[in-house]
Formats: sequence, C-alpha cells, structure tokens
Amino acid sequence: MGKANFTDEFKRDAVRQITDRGYPVSEVSQRLGVSAHSLYEWKKKYASVVAKGGDQSDEIRQLKRELARVTEERDILKKAAAYFAKDAK
Repeated sequence: MGKANFTDEFKRDAVRQITDRGYPVSEVSQRLGVSAHSLYEWKKKYASVVAKGGDQSDEIRQLKRELARVTEERDILKKAAAYFAKDAK
C-alpha cells in the first residue's frame, strides 16, 4: 500500500474537528481513515492556522451554548405557563 496524500484543506478540516468541535482524536481518525499519529502531527502543524479564527469561533461557540440554554429555559416557562393557565380555568 502506498502512502496516502491528503490536501492541506483536508488536514485543516480534520484539525478543526478536533480543536473547534471537540471531537476525540480517536473518533476523527476512525471516521476519516487516518491514523491518530497523523492527526496529532497535523494538529501541531496546523493549530496556528486554525487558531487564527479561534477568537471568533470561541465566542460563537459560547453564544450558541448560551442561546441553547436560554431557549430551553423559555420552553420550560412556556410549558409551565400553559399548565397553570389550564388549571386556572
């Protein structure tokens, strides 16, 4: 078997799955068919390139988590209001 050649874009996307999305290296390596060792090497090489957008992506991730929490709280309050409105009739 020959050595597989992956594009730089493929490698950066693989690193993003580990760093930005928080997937474990073992899961990404199985899914992409790449060795974990290769992913760690790519992470060393491309971490600075991927991290350039890191400040914004960190903020976006935080805002998405906060939005999900607030949406869940709103849904709970809607259900509670409907429940109590039903009992008041």
